[in-house]
Amino acid sequence: MISDLDTAASYGHVCWSYDDPAAFDRRARQFLAEGLAAGERVRYVTAEQPERVTERLRGLAEFSDALRRGAAQVVSLDSTYPGDSVDPTAQVRRYAAATEEALADGYTGLRVVADVTSLVRTPDQLAAFARYEHSIDRYMRVRPLSAMCGYQRTALGERTVAELACLHPESNVDGVLFRLYACPPGDGAAALAGELDTFNHELFATALERADLCPVDGELVMRAGDLRFIDHHCLTRLRDYAGGRDATAVLRTPRTAAARLVELLGLSGVRVEAAR
Repeated sequence: MISDLDTAASYGHVCWSYDDPAAFDRRARQFLAEGLAAGERVRYVTAEQPERVTERLRGLAEFSDALRRGAAQVVSLDSTYPGDSVDPTAQVRRYAAATEEALADGYTGLRVVADVTSLVRTPDQLAAFARYEHSIDRYMRVRPLSAMCGYQRTALGERTVAELACLHPESNVDGVLFRLYACPPGDGAAALAGELDTFNHELFATALERADLCPVDGELVMRAGDLRFIDHHCLTRLRDYAGGRDATAVLRTPRTAAARLVELLGLSGVRVEAAR
C-alpha cells in the first residue's frame, strides 16, 4: 500500500480509492504534474464536462502551458471507454495507440488519470474492468504507459474496491493484504506480493479468475519474491486454478515456509522453487 504519491509505483499503475472527489482531484493533479516533469504527455480522463476540468487546470502554472502545447490533455470518460462495459482487448489497443502517438510526438511516454467509478457499478462491468486492469498492467510492463485509476469507495463499497485494488501493483487501499500483478516478460504468469491467508482466499480466487493467467509448457509460474505469507487455503486455490488449465502451479519464492507446507500437506499440483 502507498500512502502518498511521492512514493512512486514500481512502474506507475496505481489504484486510488477516495471518498471526497476534491481530494481525488488534488491527487490526480499531483500525479499528472510528476508526469509533465518527467517529459510525459499526460491525460486527465473525466466524467465531468472536460471544459470545466480544463479551465481549472489552466489556472495552475504547471498545466497552463502544457495544455496549450498538447502536453496535457483533458478528455471525456465516454470517449475514452465507449460502451456500457469495457472490452479489455480493445481498450488496451486504444491506450497502446495513444502511447505510441505520445512517443512519436517526442514525449517520454503517456501518463493517465481516470476516475472510472461509473464503469464498475454492475457485476458484469466489474468483471470486465478487472480483466482489463490486469491486461493493461501487462502492457505497462513493456511500454511507457502509467496510470492512476480512481474508484469512489462511498459509491462502490469496500468489496468492489478490494477486487480492483488487489490487481494493481500499488494502491492506497487499507485492508487489501495481497496484490496480483504483471511480471516482466519471461518472469512468469504474474507476481504475488503481501499476505495470502484464510481471510482473503476467496478474493484471491476471484483475482486469479479475473487475471486469466496463461500457463507456459504446462506450468503456471508465479513470481512471489514479495509474498510474505501464504496458507494452505490459498495454495489449494492456486493449485486448483492451475489444474483447471492443465498446468502445475509453480511458486518462486526465497522463503521456505511454503515449500514446507506443500510437503507437509502432500499437496500435488504445486511446486515451490527457491528464488532470490
